[in-house]
Amino acid sequence: MDSLMIETPKSATVPLAEGPGKLAEGPLFVVGMFRSGTSLLYALLNQHPQIALMYEGDLAHLPSLFWFPTDTPHWMAKWNFWNGAVSRHKIDPKSVPAGISDLRTAVREAYVAYAEQKPGATIWGCKSPTYFDEISRLARTFPNARFVIIWRDLRSIARSILKAAEKPSYFRRAGMMLRALLGYHEIKVECDRLLFEGVPVHQISYEDLVRNPAEVMQGICEFLQIPFDPKMTSLKGADRSAIEDAPHHSRVKDKHIVAPEQDFTDIPPALESKIDRYLVLWRKQYRGAWPLYPQTLKATAEPSFWERVRDRLEYVCLRCWYHTTPVVFSMVPLRLWKFYRKLRGRPYAADEVYELSSENNGNSPRADQPESVPLQNTDYE
Repeated sequence: MDSLMIETPKSATVPLAEGPGKLAEGPLFVVGMFRSGTSLLYALLNQHPQIALMYEGDLAHLPSLFWFPTDTPHWMAKWNFWNGAVSRHKIDPKSVPAGISDLRTAVREAYVAYAEQKPGATIWGCKSPTYFDEISRLARTFPNARFVIIWRDLRSIARSILKAAEKPSYFRRAGMMLRALLGYHEIKVECDRLLFEGVPVHQISYEDLVRNPAEVMQGICEFLQIPFDPKMTSLKGADRSAIEDAPHHSRVKDKHIVAPEQDFTDIPPALESKIDRYLVLWRKQYRGAWPLYPQTLKATAEPSFWERVRDRLEYVCLRCWYHTTPVVFSMVPLRLWKFYRKLRGRPYAADEVYELSSENNGNSPRADQPESVPLQNTDYE
């Protein structure tokens, strides 16, 4: 089946680089559901000499940092403590202008500071599945933003989440599977809204990406209006230094693009049946046009009215909690968070990730990370 590629609406104004070395006016956001291949796509995109995306920088996920008067050192320290983005990307805090107190300027200056570490980069932005239900807000906050959306067979996403949750990780959190299930459709709703409003959006399929990376990456380059670079079809030599060394990232740390096996026997029958029911519902709703994968469905039943109501109520509660967390984080003083994290421990990252070390400031992304990590029956994120 042909790749899922929706062209930029004719009414959209695409913020292009005006010449060599000229930065694009707006950011590029790469968004997809968890475990849908966003990390693979990030690594391939950053192989292009003109593209320098941050890996799950997520500063745009923290608008509450700017609800009250603030300054650059304060929000950068808070942001770095949130997910180590400043340290992981080796951004020199001094390269970000002082006196920034709004989200739009903060994102631009911080992300551009990272992009400027790569000579010749003109396209800046961020890849993150965190934004899966925030796409419309991002488009409003950044009027010149462009979006690349990656889709994947929902059964493969579920299988990958289950594999990642076998070891302590983010994916062990309660409600993760329901968030992925209903959030998958949330992305569709938000994506359609952007297309209706004339926002530049390009959609691809993970299945097409791993099967024919050259064709898919050429399509993205046409969307971004930059020349195609053959290096974008391989992971060899890709900079993945900002990606956490975790088992569920082992494939993206490898040298080759590997299509994961299509075996869903390890998905619990009840979960597989639930996914199938929603796929049937969405296929009917979108007259067979979405989701693109799987191409065929064995199930014929849709979720009942009460199942949809229960799932929606639980999803709304999960979403409320999910978006309340960064607000609480922003309101509580940093010293209290440091004390709390010290008591709780940091099972998901090393201590130095969250410290703005002067030894790392201003350094370019590492190119000497291991090219291959043993595969452990895991998957791309």
